[in-house]
Amino acid sequence: MPAESLSDMPCASPEVVEIERALARVTYLGTRARRHEPLMAPAGVPLDRAAVALLRQIADSEPLRPGEPAQRLGVEASHVTRTVQQLQRAGHVTRLPDPVDRRAQRIQLTDAGREAAVGRVREAGARGMQLALAGRRPEDLRQMAALFHRMVDDFPACAVDEDSGQEADDAVTTC
Repeated sequence: MPAESLSDMPCASPEVVEIERALARVTYLGTRARRHEPLMAPAGVPLDRAAVALLRQIADSEPLRPGEPAQRLGVEASHVTRTVQQLQRAGHVTRLPDPVDRRAQRIQLTDAGREAAVGRVREAGARGMQLALAGRRPEDLRQMAALFHRMVDDFPACAVDEDSGQEADDAVTTC
């Protein structure tokens, strides 16, 4: 069943509009430089926001070809290449040949990168999130996490290709 075009879809419900507004605010507040520095300082990981985001992506699914995190983060591959070079100089990642295509490379965390990404960076992020979510019941937090994971999992299937303006998956039935 072909996917509907965004222009053919009905207007978003008030609930969806409110979710979008809230997520836009969270994204804006969470990615501000003024917030990044104090959050990362206790982690002892002197990396900019782009490097931290890439480090976390690699930690979630390593080893990756550089184009994979670029697609997930919604940035150009050249941005990822520069950031990988930064992470490589800092000793957080290494490049290795792709076992399927020896001309290509994959990016993998080093032990130092794994400790920085999985340990200190995630712990710093979790502490900041804990402050924001303090006072909520564990059941509510579990439900919130499950809903966010479902939403994130649905995003790639419903994404619009910025170059063509077409949906990424012509067989989308859940959007």
